[in-house]
Amino acid sequence: MRYPPDLLDEIRSRLPVSRVVERRVKLKRQGREYIGLSPFKIERSPSFTVNDHKGFYHCFATGEHGDVFTFLMKVEGLSFPESVERLAAEAGVTLPAPEPVDAVRESHENRVRAALEEACRFFEVALSSLDGIAARAYLEKRGVGGAEIAAFRLGYAPDSKTRLKQHLSGKGFTLAEMQDAGLLIHGDDIPVPYDRFRGRLIFPITDAKRRVIAFGGRALQPDQQPKYLNSPETLLFHKGHVLFNHAAARDASKAERAVILAEGYMDVIALARGGFPNAVAPLGTALTADQLRLLWAMSPLPTLCFDGDAAGRKAAHRALDTALPFLEPGRSLQFAFLPEGRDPDDMVSGGARDALAKLLAEPLPFIDVLWAREAEKHALDTPEQRAAFEARLTEAAQKIEHKSLRFHYLAGFRERLRGIGQRSGGLPRPRLDAESWRARSMLAPTGGARKPRAQTGGRSMLPQRTSELLSSALTQAAAPVSAPREAVIVSAILAHPWLIDEHMEEIARIPFIDPDCNRLRDAVLTVHQFDESLDNKLLLEHLSKEGYEAELERLDKACAHKADPHFAPDAEREQVLEGWRHVMMLHDKAGIPSSLLEAESEWMSDQSDENAVRLIAVKQQVEIVST
Repeated sequence: MRYPPDLLDEIRSRLPVSRVVERRVKLKRQGREYIGLSPFKIERSPSFTVNDHKGFYHCFATGEHGDVFTFLMKVEGLSFPESVERLAAEAGVTLPAPEPVDAVRESHENRVRAALEEACRFFEVALSSLDGIAARAYLEKRGVGGAEIAAFRLGYAPDSKTRLKQHLSGKGFTLAEMQDAGLLIHGDDIPVPYDRFRGRLIFPITDAKRRVIAFGGRALQPDQQPKYLNSPETLLFHKGHVLFNHAAARDASKAERAVILAEGYMDVIALARGGFPNAVAPLGTALTADQLRLLWAMSPLPTLCFDGDAAGRKAAHRALDTALPFLEPGRSLQFAFLPEGRDPDDMVSGGARDALAKLLAEPLPFIDVLWAREAEKHALDTPEQRAAFEARLTEAAQKIEHKSLRFHYLAGFRERLRGIGQRSGGLPRPRLDAESWRARSMLAPTGGARKPRAQTGGRSMLPQRTSELLSSALTQAAAPVSAPREAVIVSAILAHPWLIDEHMEEIARIPFIDPDCNRLRDAVLTVHQFDESLDNKLLLEHLSKEGYEAELERLDKACAHKADPHFAPDAEREQVLEGWRHVMMLHDKAGIPSSLLEAESEWMSDQSDENAVRLIAVKQQVEIVST
């Protein structure tokens, strides 16, 4: 065992957690603990605690927990061995000598690293030589100056199959070391290995310690393929685990805990030139789960900056799918889409740096981009199309492993779906549910009822009696707890909160008509995510303190004459479950709530006589079934 437990304990005993943490978090002593703002999310009031006596930190906002080693791994993206080595040196603890096998492997790795470093210097020199004229001209055309060339250690690979190999051989490196560094193309069918990078602008790829581990090469001739060529997978380089410019961006992100993910090398360099040194990029592939972890170690809310074309949107959509299972409270992604046909380089070089800064400062939330992606796939004109849309959104949200966050995504989708009455394109519209459009469309500023306007351009042909019925129906629909069966369902949840543990997804998706039932349901689920052990008494007390007394009172009145013995406070578990299955079967079978919302939305988008009559009929049907 390379690092025995007693060695790790020795390091922990010499380094209080607070000493390591305070380099990234401003701590304030509070009793036997320290408190501060979480390094894992953006917050205003502190939820992050450090306990030196127990030797751990804990973030109540995100659930992150660990010791000094874990902290370095999380916030700086170090591996466990790297965190041990750094803290051992700081604590003055001597690490044991590697085992013989480890020593041989480490010696070979060091030789490979040395070969990569020497190759990097070779490329840098070549860029400044006669050979590098074309590469320098390309960089000048792209606005890359000497400062960026030096900071990113840009280079040039001469258009030769042997120049680098000969140079490294002269420095004492073997073919095996060059091959393991990914610098040569070799194989059983290749009698003489030759240089992998030829006639290309070179971008060194470094690890978290700024050590060169691979290279990326850009073609300089139009017919040269591929346009970008990366080192192959090696013992040091796994492209799905690395981000270009990671170490520099990590240091730049320490102050504001912000990081930008761009699409490629030149985008990162352009962003750095424009004053955004906290930019990184994947290495020619879609964003991976490991790269996401590196991003979140730098910032709880990275901004993904993509070109505004089809390829940029496609990259964003792939990132959505990769990130969904790993989303947690305080850990997500946001997106900045550039104008069509523009990239960061264009905007910085073209004098649009301020516009770029504005886009990065006002990114789109994850849920908006996910919603837009699904909305763009199909028309949303018919109930069937909207039902398919809802199914896609639900399927996406189900991938979120964090239970309470999954609920909030489902609740957010449900809220937005209420506002769809016609085809929805692109980004979501403002909230427009049954309650809000009634208030806006049917009530005058004084609060009096107002007849619906006709779209015929002249006097409405709607009979007077029908118009009166419509006004009455809409007024009744706005009354609190107008559907007793919904009140029974919410009352059952309040009386037996343990139902949430077994039926959370079902409860979250119930399409309540009544706004009070909606509010109470959402409030109960929100409370439940913070304390799953609440009983009926504590839950009611909490809701009262949060300002839901009026809703609870109306709910109690609605259920006074329809008490269901299945949901009595002292009912047995099986009796409660039997009653729950029965009331949910009736609710689903009726299918009325969605019909009412559909009828309301249709009338809102087209206030014709036909839609008005349909709305009245559905409202009357709701009243019959609900009683």
